[in-house]
Amino acid sequence: MTPTVIHLFHTFSGLALAAFNFGSQLYHSVVCVLIQFLMLRLMGRTVTAILSSFTFQMLYLLAGYYYTATEEYDIKWTMPHCVLTLKLIGLAFDYYDGGKEPSKLSAEQKASALRSVPSLLEVCGFSYFYGGFLVGPQFTLRSYQRLVARELTDCPGKVPNSVVPAMKRFALGFLCLVIYAIFSPHYPDSYYLTDEYEAQPFWYRCVFILLWGKIILYKYVSCWVIEGVCILTGLGYNGVVDGKHQWDACANMKVWLFETTPLFGGTIASFNINTNAWAARHVFKRLKFLGNKTLSHVATLFFLSIWHGLHSGYILCFSMEFFIITVERQAQALVKDSPVLTKLANSPLYPLIYVVQQFIHWLFMGYPLVAFCIFSYDKWLKVYSSVYFCGHLFFLAAYLIMPYLRKALVPKKEGREKKQE
Repeated sequence: MTPTVIHLFHTFSGLALAAFNFGSQLYHSVVCVLIQFLMLRLMGRTVTAILSSFTFQMLYLLAGYYYTATEEYDIKWTMPHCVLTLKLIGLAFDYYDGGKEPSKLSAEQKASALRSVPSLLEVCGFSYFYGGFLVGPQFTLRSYQRLVARELTDCPGKVPNSVVPAMKRFALGFLCLVIYAIFSPHYPDSYYLTDEYEAQPFWYRCVFILLWGKIILYKYVSCWVIEGVCILTGLGYNGVVDGKHQWDACANMKVWLFETTPLFGGTIASFNINTNAWAARHVFKRLKFLGNKTLSHVATLFFLSIWHGLHSGYILCFSMEFFIITVERQAQALVKDSPVLTKLANSPLYPLIYVVQQFIHWLFMGYPLVAFCIFSYDKWLKVYSSVYFCGHLFFLAAYLIMPYLRKALVPKKEGREKKQE
């Protein structure tokens, strides 16, 4: 097939998906795609184009949230539109980067920079590509162009041998979906708001949060791991490493890391990878001019919270994430700098320490997810009150006590060196 036919196929496939799921509401995506294309054409490679794209696309999405949101998890046109919003904003950044000298770009910016003006058909095919229109993953227009040019293949000039890796990934996603389907009825969000939950002992309420948090995440894991279509088409091809062809360019989950890490940072690194990479590339790193990584981190998490929706629970969840990661990094630094803790971490007691870590890890992974999943202030406040705000108090206490632990457990020499660094 010619590139024109491929673009048309991808465009009409995505439009058909939108029409099937959301009916006439598909016009929202059409409007945003056309306006984005006009901004690229009329404003060119300018900061004005980036600011206009960012402002228009985010305001359109937030207006959609405002007018359609309810107190429940909504499957409406805004669900795929939030994915499209990031695509179109990223497109403006990549087009802008294409006008810079290559020496001024990072390696990832060079890989995604657009040296020429994309056609309307290219933008439409990229926006409506059926493998990523509804729930992602995020990918760049440059990757899409390489897919259409048949460059993403393990057999140059031929169809990729992608059936087996695609089916393996699909099978793993299907297994995650089965786990969610079996266990989720036993851990419904609605149980938090019942008198029965409130009447349970404190330990039971905490364990329920732990188990619920683990199970609820399989809903997202299953969607993101069933990415076989991206692998099957070749979009997931990622070159050769150690003589083996890699098909993880669109991987949105590192399932083994997700299941085994005892760290909050490890779970975040394993989860929704492409969206996190997009936020790092287009928000966090672009805020370098602020001269403060913490401020850039806070701004990025705030962006992600409003991108998810206007409910207060999203802001609380991402605020908790920032606080938890801050405390965890301090704890890791303490273990590294303290000979006593380093020796303990490498002792035969580590398996026991790992079990305790995992319990704390999943208890307090589920804790901020309560706000993320039940959204509104009155609901998440009721749940947190029922467990006496134990997550907030635990990490606040850890944050306050950390300097004293460092003073007691880190020898003065190492402590001074750390401070000088």
